[in-house]
Amino acid sequence: MRYSREVPLHSEWDVIVCGAGPSGLAAAVTAARLGMRVMLLERYGSVGGCLTLGNVSTIMGSVAPGTIRDEMAKLLHSADVSTGIDCDEAKGVLIEWLAQEQVTFRLQTPVVDALMQNGTIQGVYVLTQQGIALMRGKVVIDATGDGFVSAMAGAQVMVGRDGDGLVQPSSIMYTIDGVDPDCTLVCNHEEHYTTFPDGREYLALCHQAAKDGRLPPSVSIVRLYATGVPGERLVNATQANGVCVLSDGDAEQAEIVLRRQIRQVNHFLRAEVPGFAGIRVRTSASTLGVRESRRIAGRYQLCAEDLLIGRRFEDVVVHNANFPIDIHNPSGGGQAETEGCPHKAQPYDIPMRALQPLGVEGLVLCGRCISGSHRAHASYRVMNIAMAIGQAAGTMAAVSVQGNIPVSELEAAAVQSKLREQGCRITDA
Repeated sequence: MRYSREVPLHSEWDVIVCGAGPSGLAAAVTAARLGMRVMLLERYGSVGGCLTLGNVSTIMGSVAPGTIRDEMAKLLHSADVSTGIDCDEAKGVLIEWLAQEQVTFRLQTPVVDALMQNGTIQGVYVLTQQGIALMRGKVVIDATGDGFVSAMAGAQVMVGRDGDGLVQPSSIMYTIDGVDPDCTLVCNHEEHYTTFPDGREYLALCHQAAKDGRLPPSVSIVRLYATGVPGERLVNATQANGVCVLSDGDAEQAEIVLRRQIRQVNHFLRAEVPGFAGIRVRTSASTLGVRESRRIAGRYQLCAEDLLIGRRFEDVVVHNANFPIDIHNPSGGGQAETEGCPHKAQPYDIPMRALQPLGVEGLVLCGRCISGSHRAHASYRVMNIAMAIGQAAGTMAAVSVQGNIPVSELEAAAVQSKLREQGCRITDA
């Protein structure tokens, strides 16, 4: 980017992490623990990303034991994926964690461009209250979710599924209270069948309501997760099809559609589901829940077959990642590939090469923007896996800086050794 005036140098760091969602937090803390001077940048006013601002209180997916994911789950009192954490409490817990780990961070500081020289990222331009400023870093980690830094750096971008380029729909997660304390109804997935005392089946009721117009056509299932608080449910139902936050105006259109759907879903629950007549919205996401946007081409692209057969890699940096190939239908309700639950994966490895972007030096991919296909991304995009990816990214950055080794030339053995020192299990042996 060319500016009309000289951009002042704000500061210089060993590692700059862009984005303070679950993967970015894990990357920043990991790099700091390995002796790096770390700057963590976040465009919003709180850290945690979808975990906090997105009101996604169910932390899904799994990885091998020993990663930073275990520590973060303990911090957040996350017992399992079926019981939500307290998203508001998590905001404070995660800020304290960063402070204790001596991670320097800046809130309300969006990245606006990348500083490039001869194909190497040298730092990022950020928007501050004093205007645009430059932060230089020896290694930059893209944990923006949308792969924004990578795109600004000129990396090869992939968007959407083959054929039509559509991405998974965005949603707004929200929490209701006022559920009858005696009501035990929960619905965690597309085959979680529940029969009411009058003989009606809940999932069948949802499907028919979507067909009849009592629910929006794209909302063919209203997932209801227990939160651990009596009378509360986390609602995962709203779905905006045909929008992509990378397109100007789409995020705003999604907000209109999804906020309207919240009212429609609540009307359905009050009118037709026993025990829900008195519900109200207690809290809702402060930003869109974006399942899919940019994916960045790396030295290896994970594919669905890798997940379905549980492929192992010699350059593994995340071991035994596991979550279904959960493709929320980009052009309708429910799943894109199945009538019921999505295809199951086998525990699979994520290789270091999927975190090494093609064509840009000094950059590490992190979180859901790593290199993979549309179908593979539908599995590794979830938070528990993203945390482990973040730890791997922070470790790669530290090894690069400490050894003065370009990111593209890192040896897997060196990174794996550092991960093992942190307690990560990266093989079955």
